[in-house]
Amino acid sequence: MIRNAALGSAATLTAGVLGAGLLLAPPAGADSRSYAVSEAVGVQIAAARAERAGIDWKDCPADWGLEKPIQCGWVKVPLDYSKPFGRQIEIAVDRIGNTGTTEERQGALVYNPGGPGGSGMRFPRRVTTKNPLWANAAKAYDFVGFDPRGVGHSAPISCIDPQEFVKAPKADPVPDSEADKRAQRKLAAEYADGCKERSGWMLPHMTTANTARDLDVVRAGLGERKLNFLGVSYGTYLGGVYATLFPGHVRRMIVDSVVNPSKEKIWYEANLDQDVAFQMRWDDWKAWVAQNDASFHIGDTPEKVEAKWRELRAAAKANPIGGKVGPAELIGFFQGAPYYDSSWVPVAQTWSDYLAGDTQALVDAAAPDMSDTAGNAASENGNAVYTAVECTDAKWPTSWKKWDRDNTRLHQEYPFLTWSNAWMNYPCAVWKSKQHTPVEVGAGRELPPVLIVQAERDAATPYEGAKELQRRLAGSRLITEEGAGSHGVTGLKNPCINDRVDRYLLTGKVDAYDVTCAPHAGPVAPAPAAAKAKGAAPAPSALPQLEELPAVR
Repeated sequence: MIRNAALGSAATLTAGVLGAGLLLAPPAGADSRSYAVSEAVGVQIAAARAERAGIDWKDCPADWGLEKPIQCGWVKVPLDYSKPFGRQIEIAVDRIGNTGTTEERQGALVYNPGGPGGSGMRFPRRVTTKNPLWANAAKAYDFVGFDPRGVGHSAPISCIDPQEFVKAPKADPVPDSEADKRAQRKLAAEYADGCKERSGWMLPHMTTANTARDLDVVRAGLGERKLNFLGVSYGTYLGGVYATLFPGHVRRMIVDSVVNPSKEKIWYEANLDQDVAFQMRWDDWKAWVAQNDASFHIGDTPEKVEAKWRELRAAAKANPIGGKVGPAELIGFFQGAPYYDSSWVPVAQTWSDYLAGDTQALVDAAAPDMSDTAGNAASENGNAVYTAVECTDAKWPTSWKKWDRDNTRLHQEYPFLTWSNAWMNYPCAVWKSKQHTPVEVGAGRELPPVLIVQAERDAATPYEGAKELQRRLAGSRLITEEGAGSHGVTGLKNPCINDRVDRYLLTGKVDAYDVTCAPHAGPVAPAPAAAKAKGAAPAPSALPQLEELPAVR
């Protein structure tokens, strides 16, 4: 609604302002800082400004790590969409033009990798690095990435000094006593205080809904009448919210590895569900390690592998490995295996090398590099945005008794990630800024078909989320990678999926029914003889690329 009744209804204002071409400034005599409209009108005003201004594309700054011919630019958006002429922030964007002909071009494909807190700026590198999975799409689309509000180069937020954030070893997240729980709660409260102190001006506006509004303004700045969008992990929730707020602006939308969009799940319950799914995929990995005991020599049954894991945790707790790697750092490294099949061999090999006497391999893999100030700043920023968005999107339980009861119960059966996940999110219980009500995700027939892609045993975004989103988006189609569990399916070689993604992007066509695909080729353990040789782990290029690293944490 219009907050100044003298201005009339939102519909009247929108029609009048649009028709009169007065979108670039508030009415005469109005205070631009306090001139208030509905958020729906605010985004129209901001989008009209962005469309008129366009984007001043230039070579990317040298320290952004984006080679030519990728170009970079900025799009201005309101901090608060109800005050579209008030404080503005800049959203960093980059692009590479389509590789095909002018006739083949279908517009821009905008990407979000997840998080919240992930940067999409490396997306155009799928073209410069000649990623074969995206060659057909690149002929038709400009590949466009962006840093969402608060991330990277887009008014970045912070909650703690980056060097303090990465300092190790941290306390074991699994508490042994009530004193341990009190200590973790104190750390979480201090973190929430730090967010308020360092970034309080941004916190009330760090919502998925506002990021979706930013996305629509970016669309307008690109000169696109409708949006083509690829969202992975949290990017699927961003896509779902965008489709709800702007169904008529969607042309193509692919969502991959889906966050459950139910208002009841965002975000407390979603994280509890994640604990269960991570344990499932951790158990899958342990079984695979046991099957390949001739290569890794960790244990020839899942039970023996689990016993070795507990031994490793206990040893690291009593005496941190290399003085830096305790249980918290071990979990940070080992959770790569439940996240991505491509991490199964490297994680197992590093563990195997450690058991064979190579302590440094595990330290290098799991301990922070305190000299990497830029990387540490990016890690801290990503965690700050993750916390700010999830804490601001929804109202969280404030009762410690509820948190303690829920996580104690889950830990009994799903111990791998439960307490680590709880402490990561506990700042939301003591958040120092406004918490909103989540968007009720859903859209009807005005939305074109949305393509949903999901691995059946995904740990970070459990499978039920894909089915729930499909129920909410009319006409959407679900591709299930049966029996697989990697997070981020569209980045993997699986022709059953890749061909359908290409067909959808190039023609807009989806299957008449949902599709189940066999899993992609699984990880292959090194031959036993090779496994004994130091350095037998795959080269770094076999690991997930930066934009595919763990998103919904």
